[in-house]
Amino acid sequence: MTGGGRIQNKAGSGRLALGRLKTGEMNKTEAAYAAHLENEKLAGRVVWFEFDCFKFRLADNTFYTPDFAVMLSTGHLEMHEVKGFWQDDARVKIKVAADLFPLRFIAVRPLPKKDGGGWSIEAFE
Repeated sequence: MTGGGRIQNKAGSGRLALGRLKTGEMNKTEAAYAAHLENEKLAGRVVWFEFDCFKFRLADNTFYTPDFAVMLSTGHLEMHEVKGFWQDDARVKIKVAADLFPLRFIAVRPLPKKDGGGWSIEAFE
């Protein structure tokens, strides 16, 4: 599992713009969620998960790549999107994907430690 990621600026310091990591590279929030999914796998609630492995065509030249594909122990396949905060375009894409494809799409965001931590889950079906 990879974690974190570098942030690049225009000055060529070897960092990418915020939110722009190399394909297949997780940011800190995604890495924390991958650790959560690994615990769910050990508990028997998840049988498989993979990062950045599906790409959905929503319209001409418009695609959506969920952060995680997750196979539950029930055999159901879900697409999980992990965000520290939501921007309008990301929320629109997950809603459109849920309307177009017969899968459950899950929006996940970390809860503050002062509120007990864990993950906030919102389902789109």
